[in-house]
Amino acid sequence: MKFKILFLILILLFLNFETVAAAENKYGSVRAWFNGENATVNGVQLKIGEPIELKLDVLSKVNGHVSLKLKEPGVTNAYDVLSGPSKIDEKISNLNIESGWSKTYAWSLAPNGAWKNGNAPINIIVQFHDLKTKNDEIIQFTIANPYILDEQYSGAVTTTTAAPKITETGAPPANETPFLSMMFAFAALLLAWWRMH
Repeated sequence: MKFKILFLILILLFLNFETVAAAENKYGSVRAWFNGENATVNGVQLKIGEPIELKLDVLSKVNGHVSLKLKEPGVTNAYDVLSGPSKIDEKISNLNIESGWSKTYAWSLAPNGAWKNGNAPINIIVQFHDLKTKNDEIIQFTIANPYILDEQYSGAVTTTTAAPKITETGAPPANETPFLSMMFAFAALLLAWWRMH
């Protein structure tokens, strides 16, 4: 019995290390990539004019409508769309689709210089509408959070060094909790050990 519990906890621990680049609800799922890397991508620095590739897979689990758009949360539009099915903040609608419908979207963007020396997240919002229940479900997340440098792109590859962290107060930012899944696994092991004794 102890071995089975330990084995189950170890499996859960390893599954926690798998980063799934997907968001899902009862109406559909969305997967995204930034320059071929699973979303959400952090720690990327981009130069002005440096092209990036976004890819999005959308799957509907219901008969209905699927709408989506790329979104920048800031007031300043930091990117220009070089190619793709829509501009930023422009809605794409897929009406009267059937359950099991899926589609892949791809965009090429580049920082335009309107925003620099700071982070410029790229978000996706996907809305699923079920014709049967007349209800909506929304999936939204950040595909990438690049730091835009005040430098012009000259053909070099994208770097993945950590962007500087800046807070509004000027105080050092609070550090993220490292290995949250490890703490959960440790707590589960401790609970299992405590129940056995």
